[in-house]
Amino acid sequence: MLWWLMGPPLEVFSAERRQLKMQPASKFFEERCGVRQSDLEKYLAAALAAGGEYADLYFEHRATTSITLDESLIKGATQGVSVGCGIRVISGERTGYAYTDDLSSDKILQAARIAAHISSGPARVSTVGLAEVALPRSLYPVVNAPTDVELASKLDLAWRADRAARAFDPRISQVRVGYTDEVRYVLNVNSEGGIAGDYQPLAVLAVFCLAQENGPQGGQVQRGFSGGGGRVELQFFLADKPPEHFAREAARQAVAQLTAVDAPAGEMEVVLGPGWPGVLLHEAVGHGLESDFNRKKTSAFSGLIGQRVASELCTVVDDGTIPGRRGSLNVDDEGTPTSQTVLIENGILKGYLQDKLSARLTKAALTGNGRRESYAHIPMPRMTNTYMLAGNSDPADIIRSVKKGLYAGNFSGGQVDITNGKFVFTASEAFLIEDGQLTRPVRNATLIGDGPTVLKHVSMVGNDLAFDEGIGTCGKDGQSVPVGVGIPTIKVDRLTVGGTG
Repeated sequence: MLWWLMGPPLEVFSAERRQLKMQPASKFFEERCGVRQSDLEKYLAAALAAGGEYADLYFEHRATTSITLDESLIKGATQGVSVGCGIRVISGERTGYAYTDDLSSDKILQAARIAAHISSGPARVSTVGLAEVALPRSLYPVVNAPTDVELASKLDLAWRADRAARAFDPRISQVRVGYTDEVRYVLNVNSEGGIAGDYQPLAVLAVFCLAQENGPQGGQVQRGFSGGGGRVELQFFLADKPPEHFAREAARQAVAQLTAVDAPAGEMEVVLGPGWPGVLLHEAVGHGLESDFNRKKTSAFSGLIGQRVASELCTVVDDGTIPGRRGSLNVDDEGTPTSQTVLIENGILKGYLQDKLSARLTKAALTGNGRRESYAHIPMPRMTNTYMLAGNSDPADIIRSVKKGLYAGNFSGGQVDITNGKFVFTASEAFLIEDGQLTRPVRNATLIGDGPTVLKHVSMVGNDLAFDEGIGTCGKDGQSVPVGVGIPTIKVDRLTVGGTG
């Protein structure tokens, strides 16, 4: 069923948006929503009226498109717009937060007064003049935002993916395609006098396939998934990575699993493939390096800066400045420019990912990792694009070095305990390594271990660093944000594999 959310198709506003996105963010919110600089100063003053130490405003205008195709039918196609403002007040370790989806002056002032109740004391001066900070860079110079393109072109992408997946092999029994895009205009204003805004496009296409040995009539069922995107124009899916690319990869994975054997069990050598397997690094290590967990001393990495936490072959970086990547931002959701942050260098823990609250409390430098799902959510330290630097080993040599082990080329999910780094991950695509060769595909393989121990057992790092295709979404405390992961081929000398073979 085709339906519209909150008004007419977004193409109606395309010309206006193309003009406004070239202007400073404050100009966009003034012209579109009637928010003037004098209003901003008034809202900050209200937020600090009860004596808070710091206050900020986060305005967001988000336009979205979502398409779902299942069983060769369009099951849903929506477009919508959401607008709102979140107001935060910090007093010591306490945070007051309130938000409104009504940008009238009265409603924003009401939210500011609610957030202010976290403190009790004399009013503080909100700011001495506000000045807009120029963006340090343009990481996604998108000329034609995906939300500006007519819906028919996006529906065509979904149909092309569906046809390509079904044509790949007669054993493909079901195909589901999802396409989403958005454009966010954001404006950050704080009581230290700074105004920082951004225009953030994002698009992703994903394909999910089921394969059955006897076709739709029956037999075992196996799954495959592929997708990608980033802070890109729709042209990305027409030239760089067309829908057929993702469809065939999803179908290939599903069909390959039909001949898989049960995974072995026990401790063995494990090789992680490049790209998306970096999700293990993200979950088992990255979350433990976020500053809120460490200032509360609830992370396995708390208090270990300057100490060895990994093999000397391992250097781990979080970088929000990679052009076009899904996890990249010109400024984070607190208005701080993103950066390249070295977390682990040659096995030595160097630092944590900081948001403004944790940086204030621990007197650490900001890293540009304050992120939030929307105006309705409080910011917290989160990853952007997290990856391990390439090493010097040839990936073929890494595999040849393994007498008997497992090659994990793709993952479908997992669980991690931040307090000790222990994880359980399910490999959606894996192969036996026998006498230095990839042999039989295996299914139902799980990897069990803990992040710090795994990194210490890394004995070879490939020269083939790759990033995921652009599908990562990270969840934390009920919030989801887009992220990227990356890793070269690496060899882990000892890792527990759970299986039934």
